[in-house]
Amino acid sequence: MPVIYQQQINEDCRLGIWKIEETEEFFKGNVPLHRDVTHPHKRLQHLAGRFLLQYLYPDFPYSLIQIADTRKPFLPNEEYHFSISHCGDYAAAIVSKTHRVGIDVEEPRERIFKVAGKFLSEKEMAMVNSEWSIVNRSMVNGENPEPGTLNPELLTLLWSAKESIFKWYGNGGVDFANDIQLNGMDNENRQIDCYFVKANAEMKVSYELLDGLICSWVIF
Repeated sequence: MPVIYQQQINEDCRLGIWKIEETEEFFKGNVPLHRDVTHPHKRLQHLAGRFLLQYLYPDFPYSLIQIADTRKPFLPNEEYHFSISHCGDYAAAIVSKTHRVGIDVEEPRERIFKVAGKFLSEKEMAMVNSEWSIVNRSMVNGENPEPGTLNPELLTLLWSAKESIFKWYGNGGVDFANDIQLNGMDNENRQIDCYFVKANAEMKVSYELLDGLICSWVIF
């Protein structure tokens, strides 16, 4: 079964992560290609993401999907709110009948260290090096890095949390370091408290840590 994670978040919202093991022909037999994607792997990701929408809700009208100027896909009548993310051999999607949603899936890579200062504020970097370091030491498959060191999983999770809010917003023009403010982490319930300046809203980002994969999402 290509679905490696699925959650019925509430009666109106479902989420899934699909590991892409099929050929392009498999998806093309079920899902139309909505735009010209020339790179073969990106085209496969594109098709898998749309296939997953109908896997979650069999009556999802993916033939009606349109792309906004900001590149956010949407349904004109908003029968469903949805968000799609791709990473490597994975596609993730979240669909809601009632609320706007955003989702992001990431594979942690050490290059995240080079860009952390661009998407985290000084306050957030200080939190990463203090109270969040406890979370950092407990995140990696049961392994405990040396105190004071960081792992790419924590930083990737924080990036993913902000990316899911960015995709929820869908209008572009977001300064990740200043407009999306991370205020606290609830490791037990796997949630991150955020304040999003653009919407003047306190938001909670949920997340799941899978084997070599991080997924975050927001419903608001």
